[in-house]
Amino acid sequence: MKKPDTLENQAKHSYLAIGSNLGNKISNINLAKFELEKNKIKILKTSSFYLSKSWPNPLMPSFINIVVKVETNFAPLELLNVCNLIELKFGRCRVIKNAPRRCDIDIIDYDNKVLNLDNKRLIIPHPRMSIRNFVLLPLFEIDKKWKHSKSKVNIVNLVNALSIKDLRSIKKI
Repeated sequence: MKKPDTLENQAKHSYLAIGSNLGNKISNINLAKFELEKNKIKILKTSSFYLSKSWPNPLMPSFINIVVKVETNFAPLELLNVCNLIELKFGRCRVIKNAPRRCDIDIIDYDNKVLNLDNKRLIIPHPRMSIRNFVLLPLFEIDKKWKHSKSKVNIVNLVNALSIKDLRSIKKI
């Protein structure tokens, strides 16, 4: 039995990016949030919805994305497993990389740590988050003081480093 007062068992804060580019995208995201909470992942803050082109192939259906700040007692790989099970519940199939999907959940940050777990199955902070407008802008909206745990660059500078094209290609809805 775990002791609730030990440091390793205390709730951790994490940031998750949730997106959808198939079906009723907003409903899919709201249902994904419900599934997270049903799995004892407490949502503390939620960004607005953002509409952006599909990445890396802009010819695929557009995405709607949000970022949520959560509190969890799950270890990083356990959190990843819960997120993957939720994606699977929505029909996610990982046969084709970056294929359209009803639900995509990425762990952006876990307790401000730098992690590389299970033979690169989970890399935190998310390795491509710094170039993704659909992660940076919603993250900036909910935590203007957030700092990248590996590069130590703050969110303001990460957003400012986005190209004008990237900034113009995303819309808060």
